[in-house]
Amino acid sequence: MLDLLEALDDQQRVVATTFDGPLCVLAGAGTGKTRSITHRIAYGVQTEQYQPDQILALTFTQKAAAEMAHRVRDLGVDGVAARTFHSAALRQLQHFWPIVTGGYLPDIMPSKAGLVARALEGLKIQVDQAVLRDLAGDIEWRKVHAYSLEDYARHRLAKGDTMPGLLSVEVLIDIHERYEKLKDEAKRIDFDDVLLAALGMLESEKRVLDQVRAQYRYFLVDEYQDVSPVQQRLLDMWLGDREDIVVVGDASQTIYSFAGASSEHLVGFASRHPRAIVVKLEKNYRSGGHIVAIANQIMAGRPGALLLEATTADAIPVVRHRAATDESEATFVASTIGELAKKGTSLDDCAVLMRFGAQSLALETALRQQGISFRVQGAKAFFDEPHVQRAVMEIRGAAVAGIGGELQGVVDDILYGIGLTDTEPDHQGAERGRYEDLMALRDLARKAAATMTLMEFSDMLVRRLETGDSPSVGAVTLSTVHSAKGQEWPVVFLVGLAEGQFPISYAKSTSAVDEERRLFYVGVTRARERLALSYAETARERGQTREASRFLREISSV
Repeated sequence: MLDLLEALDDQQRVVATTFDGPLCVLAGAGTGKTRSITHRIAYGVQTEQYQPDQILALTFTQKAAAEMAHRVRDLGVDGVAARTFHSAALRQLQHFWPIVTGGYLPDIMPSKAGLVARALEGLKIQVDQAVLRDLAGDIEWRKVHAYSLEDYARHRLAKGDTMPGLLSVEVLIDIHERYEKLKDEAKRIDFDDVLLAALGMLESEKRVLDQVRAQYRYFLVDEYQDVSPVQQRLLDMWLGDREDIVVVGDASQTIYSFAGASSEHLVGFASRHPRAIVVKLEKNYRSGGHIVAIANQIMAGRPGALLLEATTADAIPVVRHRAATDESEATFVASTIGELAKKGTSLDDCAVLMRFGAQSLALETALRQQGISFRVQGAKAFFDEPHVQRAVMEIRGAAVAGIGGELQGVVDDILYGIGLTDTEPDHQGAERGRYEDLMALRDLARKAAATMTLMEFSDMLVRRLETGDSPSVGAVTLSTVHSAKGQEWPVVFLVGLAEGQFPISYAKSTSAVDEERRLFYVGVTRARERLALSYAETARERGQTREASRFLREISSV
């Protein structure tokens, strides 16, 4: 018989062998939470505490679910359902919908955008593509909280940030209502409706609820800090009054509050389940001692924060770098990676993490100049964004037409003509992303040589657009911190650590800054061996001076 406990440390072994009530595992970054939960499943089956086909293991991405299922199979256990919340809910809808309604489950729309556009057209409201995407996100926000339209109005006003497109909450309600009406007329549902429909079916159909609860008796939820209100309600319905549940999470890694996630479910688990046993995993097996020390400083004294303990003896000191400009910061990153590569470090082992995607532009330029391959992860490459492509084409058109004038002035006129404003959006979303991308193009024109013509600038942009950012063998990863969640690299550069960039300028409230702090923590804890923290004092020469991020200033030398 395979000794499933041999490879576990003491606390991981507690996770794997405790079966007499609810279990809450507070697992810090790099502490082996996936190992613990998969070994628990295998040990539970081996000791007949679990039946494989009665286990529902839940996580938040298809990749994570596939990895969990693979690890469990490697431990000799087949038949365990490892799924995302949406996947589990959809399977139940597909099975029970025809039984309950006598018809087929409506098709799921691939995107809200088309129907939102039709709703706006019907209401005679004109907005650009960025606002349209933010309106789709606003509908998603309402649904992940399971708000009625009346509740939505109250909570949306209390949220306090700027409404998409500066529309009033009354107009937003009209858009939501019109969207739902059009969706019903088309006999379709959206991605968020999957959870709401499953929840409604379980709440209203006792025979369905009984069958689902008979199917699944044991629940394990990974990344529990990311659970939204509607996901928690669905989990409560699946579980009922039983207590065969294990939740695993880290309050310090709650970085999706904008999508409805709340660490309150994790932090308050023991209060809701008085018989719960709470286990802390704090031995970090990923990062060097200096990196772990910084991670601890970042979250010290914060609700739910864990005190990580490094297990790696030899640690490379964390590098801090202050650059004069964004361009020189990017040059520092590229040249350092180049030197590491000469000494044998694989480019695949290097990642450059940033707060928002537009920050990759200077980095892409510097890496190309050094001849270093890279891949852009988790989002469209900069030059694949539609508004960037439009700007490039309009600049090209102006160059071909022989438009005269100073390069910076001509580019500014074009960018302002397609939506750049002097006022930066004070909220996260597509509007903010477009603003940052167009500002990056504006800065690129300002950094151009004084002798560069509009045609030469256009040629440069077109070459870069046509080159694209296709991944190649041996490539540095460029990623936002959000997209880097759940991954790790031996070498990590965390860049743009200036006030207004990290934390982002629209993070005004205490809760918003706290989320930025957690995001910084996630970025730091992606590093295994080497970590560099950097910022630029200005965007360009003689530009407005920036101050180092408060997060960077709070860290003492380690």
